[in-house]
Amino acid sequence: MTSHARLGEACFSKVDKISGELFTLTYGALVAQLVKDYESHEEVNKQLDHMGYNIGVRLIDEFLAKSNVPRCRDFRETAETIAKVGFKMFLGISPDVGAFNQDGTACNIIFKDNPLEDFVELPATCKELKYSNILCGIIRGALEAVSMRVDAQIVGDVLQGDERTEIKVELKQMIEDEAGEDYHED
Repeated sequence: MTSHARLGEACFSKVDKISGELFTLTYGALVAQLVKDYESHEEVNKQLDHMGYNIGVRLIDEFLAKSNVPRCRDFRETAETIAKVGFKMFLGISPDVGAFNQDGTACNIIFKDNPLEDFVELPATCKELKYSNILCGIIRGALEAVSMRVDAQIVGDVLQGDERTEIKVELKQMIEDEAGEDYHED
């Protein structure tokens, strides 16, 4: 077991938990309502991403406070921390990380199990729906809150017939301190 996996297990044992079925069914009801409210699945995907972004911006504070993870040295370590500590802490799962590009600035998070997809079958009319798109937004929001602008998108989806659900995460830029000169200490 890697150090990230051990830390993920330790964090998971400390956090409050809710029923997995309740969580899954509540998320399903949310997605179903969005599908009813919006004309296109593309708009539903945007709304899920936007909701996830807002969740991620807030979730990172709890993650940093409760996990005591040290500062990540690079994007590769950040991806491992997200997969093995963050997802374990909040969803009880430990996805794999792979398919890093040569620069180490892009990878895929590969889900062997995704609790959001339990009990879900999408009708044929939902081919464009990215059911777990909220996870992409959560990743983007959390990383932006710690000064990493990333793009996250679903590149494989079990609910759409793929072998597994995968999210591609690509580092776009490190965000510099945006405080004005008046706010810097001497």
